[in-house]
Amino acid sequence: MPRSVNHVASRAKRKRILKLTRGYYGARRNVWTVAKNTWEKGLTYAFRDRKNKKRNFRALWIQRINAAARLEGLSYSRLMGALHAQGIEINRKVLADLAVNHPEAFKAIVAKVK
Repeated sequence: MPRSVNHVASRAKRKRILKLTRGYYGARRNVWTVAKNTWEKGLTYAFRDRKNKKRNFRALWIQRINAAARLEGLSYSRLMGALHAQGIEINRKVLADLAVNHPEAFKAIVAKVK
């Protein structure tokens, strides 16, 4: 009896991954093993960089808050310490947005904690 191989499924699997690697450079686009390795490594980078994105945005918010706080005569750490001491629970994202887009509201918050 001849050997039975499911070519339909294996070809479909290859086509699916090669479709995902469209736009890659050179052999990364159309050579099966290279394309598969590139695609898998891309998933690893995507997972890692979703974490790094959060880290980068937090650093950006802290820089913006620090710059705005120093215009008011406070450092970032003193401002955050004073906010916590006063019991004002406002996160860094919102505080950075106020510092950039609504400086008068940021000044009011700083005046409250001084």
